[in-house]
Amino acid sequence: MKLMLPIVNYMKKGLRQLASGLACLFLCSLLIPAPALALNDAQQLVVETWRLVNQSYVDPSSFDRIHWKRLRQKALEQTIETSEQAYSAIETMLEPLDDPYTRLLRPDDYSVMKSSNSGSLSGVGLQLGHHNDEDSVVVIAALDGSPAADAGVVSGAALLAVNGESTALLGLETTAARLRGDVGTQVLLTVQPPNGETEELTLERRNVDLRPVRTRRLRSDTHTLGHLRITQFSEGVPKQVQEALQELTDKGVEGVVLDLRNNSGGLVSGGLAVADAFLDQEPIVETRNRDGIADPIQSNPITLYDGPMVTLVNAGTASASEILAGALQDNDRSLLLGSETFGKGLIQTLTNLSDGSGLAVTVAGYVTPSGRDIQGQGITPDRLLDQPEPLNPGGEGDRWLTDAERVLEAIIDRQTAESPPTADAINPEEMAATA
Repeated sequence: MKLMLPIVNYMKKGLRQLASGLACLFLCSLLIPAPALALNDAQQLVVETWRLVNQSYVDPSSFDRIHWKRLRQKALEQTIETSEQAYSAIETMLEPLDDPYTRLLRPDDYSVMKSSNSGSLSGVGLQLGHHNDEDSVVVIAALDGSPAADAGVVSGAALLAVNGESTALLGLETTAARLRGDVGTQVLLTVQPPNGETEELTLERRNVDLRPVRTRRLRSDTHTLGHLRITQFSEGVPKQVQEALQELTDKGVEGVVLDLRNNSGGLVSGGLAVADAFLDQEPIVETRNRDGIADPIQSNPITLYDGPMVTLVNAGTASASEILAGALQDNDRSLLLGSETFGKGLIQTLTNLSDGSGLAVTVAGYVTPSGRDIQGQGITPDRLLDQPEPLNPGGEGDRWLTDAERVLEAIIDRQTAESPPTADAINPEEMAATA
């Protein structure tokens, strides 16, 4: 018995140590976080989108209001195993930002956008956007020579439905996708022109020749002018404008009518490059980012054209073309003629996502050189032209173009009358007689 007692005591001590160790192991397991579960590709797409918006969105103060971090968590709590489930979760996550220009572009939509920026398009030729009512889809412009233009669809018209589907429910990008399709197929549009009655139009899709830069001479009894029409700012536009201005200069034009009607924008860099062609070391625009930092952009000292000019604008003049128009007006470089512009003063970046889709994010706002914020306001031209507006800019019977010619001719005549004669223009015999 004396021999057994130490053994029993030893066993009890061992059991106490074992129990203590197990308790410590259990407690420590509670304190050490469990390894995070790996995200699948579809979930990674949601996280990637959230991160890009979080890093660059122009108004981070809105994140607290909409509980931005919680929106990411709620998105990931859903079943997300396919691309479509990821797209739906992303769109739901972005909706509270209340910014129609910060949006996901599905692969097909993203591909079409890149194609249009390079100058090609298949569909009905409508450029769409949002105006004051962010649930509504409105026509910014119908592209020249497109089925929509041929049918008389005008800027500012509300596009209510496509093939009977409400555009308010479809949203901007899905509406645009519904309008595209194979050449020869048809699509039914329900539109309401400004101050007009709702009507239905059946349009046949076809390849649309964007031809963003067009030019021709305008001749009268007393003057030769140039008409330079830019319908969008795609990749090759700055070079095409440079070539067009050189061609007009070689043909001896005395002035240029710059036509920005129905130019809904495009690449901001293109609008800046064209502004640089007309301005000499003058401010073009001032951008303001999420940190409130102002970044003024100024033109270079060399201009491609410094002669007389006037500029035509209308409700379809938007975004990058408003930057150009505002710079020309604020620097007294050109009179603006026509009607009030669209009023889009926000700048987006376009980013490739990992699965071939794209993400547009509003990263900055801009003001004109004089400090005007045109978001939702537009630019008022120096001279309003008579309504109704011509439906075929640059075509036969374009009254606004005729008005622009007359204004430009008057400017040229006034400048000629005010300019003192040069030495080359004075007859030497007259100089001697005067002396």
